[in-house]
Amino acid sequence: MPRRGLVAGPDFEYFQRRYFTPVEVAQHNQPEDLWVSYLGYVYDLTPLAQEHKGDLLLKPIVEVAGQDISHWFDPKTRDRYRTPRGRFLHIPPQLPRSDWANDFGKPWWQGSRYEVGRLSAKTRNIRIINTLTSQEHTLEVGDLESMWEILHRYLPYNAHAASYTWKYEGKNLNMEYTLEENGIRDEEEEFDYLTMDGTLHTPAILLYFNDDLTEL
Repeated sequence: MPRRGLVAGPDFEYFQRRYFTPVEVAQHNQPEDLWVSYLGYVYDLTPLAQEHKGDLLLKPIVEVAGQDISHWFDPKTRDRYRTPRGRFLHIPPQLPRSDWANDFGKPWWQGSRYEVGRLSAKTRNIRIINTLTSQEHTLEVGDLESMWEILHRYLPYNAHAASYTWKYEGKNLNMEYTLEENGIRDEEEEFDYLTMDGTLHTPAILLYFNDDLTEL
């Protein structure tokens, strides 16, 4: 059985991302493509923005598109809210009003209908080197992502990434494990302590081509 709900092996048809980095969330910063993160999770509020297009109560949400808004909510209850940018969608007015509809069910920030994954609390950079072509790419990944998830991040650069053996310091990597579990330590804090530039020591994962070519 695969760990953490992942599909065993390169079964790309059923793969679903679990983690997104803050940089990835920040790329979705328009009303027609609107993501936010809060309390450790990532949400795609694009359908909400489309449904309430032109509503003034949508404005505070559009203004924080691509950002983390954890400070809007109580981390313990998840249902108490703050309004640093003013009243937003699904918050009732201070006084009763006949023009305020409260038939929307749960407020948009409750439940998982807009949830797309978890926010990577910590990220790190790795280098992936294709020994067949000598091409090298640096990826930012979440520290809790498995190697299969990292492989999926690498697919735009090499569609046949699953046809390679992934190695670090001569040892085959367990694709169901994280970098740390594979012995690839995150030494950023050590470099900071030594006042050294950690970017000069980004771990390198080497890819060795196998005989069989996986069709994606």
